[in-house]
Amino acid sequence: MQYRQLGRTDLQVSQICLGTMTWAEQNTQEEAFEQMDAALDYGVNFFDTAELYPVPPSATTYGGTETIIGNWFTQRGQRAKVILATKVVGPMIKAPHIREGQTRLNRAIIEEAVNSSLERLQTDYIDLYQLHWPDRNSNKFGQLNYFHDSAEVSTPILETLEALAAIQKTGKVRHFGLSNETPWGTMRFLHYAETQNLPRVVSIQNPYNLLNRTFEIGLAEIAHREQVGLLAYSPLAFGALSGKYLQGNQPENARLTLYSRFVRYKTVHAENAIQSYVDLAQAHGLDPAQMALAYVNSRPFLTSNIIGATSMEQLRMNLASSELKLSEEVLAGIEQIHGLYPNPCP
Repeated sequence: MQYRQLGRTDLQVSQICLGTMTWAEQNTQEEAFEQMDAALDYGVNFFDTAELYPVPPSATTYGGTETIIGNWFTQRGQRAKVILATKVVGPMIKAPHIREGQTRLNRAIIEEAVNSSLERLQTDYIDLYQLHWPDRNSNKFGQLNYFHDSAEVSTPILETLEALAAIQKTGKVRHFGLSNETPWGTMRFLHYAETQNLPRVVSIQNPYNLLNRTFEIGLAEIAHREQVGLLAYSPLAFGALSGKYLQGNQPENARLTLYSRFVRYKTVHAENAIQSYVDLAQAHGLDPAQMALAYVNSRPFLTSNIIGATSMEQLRMNLASSELKLSEEVLAGIEQIHGLYPNPCP
């Protein structure tokens, strides 16, 4: 397992991060424990979760994933071996079951969210606390054609960063990161950190996979120049890049079979691109999912690749992608396909 520096901190996180958003929904606590045990044994020292999880979010399962992780910490005694990341919701997703819909990113709400997460996680500190969505109107989940609402109500970025600074001083949170953020938003956080002597964000968790490489357009340069590296989520496009949904297949208990609401990776252009990537992998004797993950792993702006699995077989395959180095021929083939189907699922 390779390790990479988290921002400008002294933390070294594993190239593979264990994603957790299926736990308490598609996975039981026992299965989640098995995944955490196996990932830690493999060299993964970085776990990512969120107060919102599991997904799809609901009032009945809210906080369930953090609770499972907290139980594992208590029963296994492994907290010191894990760099733990979690997130506060943010108002871009309507979540009336979370703090009665109070999800603005101001000091009172963030403090309440942090304290609740710490209680569920059964720990007294969080290594990386992330803003799950911006507290303003911005594109999300494939949305294009940004619309600016001059009458929008939002918490100013400076106010949010001041709230995070106050929490950091208590020792409850070590570092901060962004998620689903834009180049403009990222640079504003960095500007206030530099000019107001406030904490510097150390990472950005955005989607990145063979069907969506939009991170490269504006954020990759920021990642390099400002050391705000990518924590890539959906590296397999909800499993679509494995090829298991091609030709209309709906595998039993698979994520896109169970939850029809997830349509981001179900376009005609996506189907054509996925088939091309699967054909390329098979032509070179590679597993399509491992090829897709290995490509993400190889990106120089990546800090960590967040994998998720609902079975131990999937987990082992995903972990093994850390050992796969793609040939120049395969990389050229990926670029050729990307030229034909550029970002079909932004």
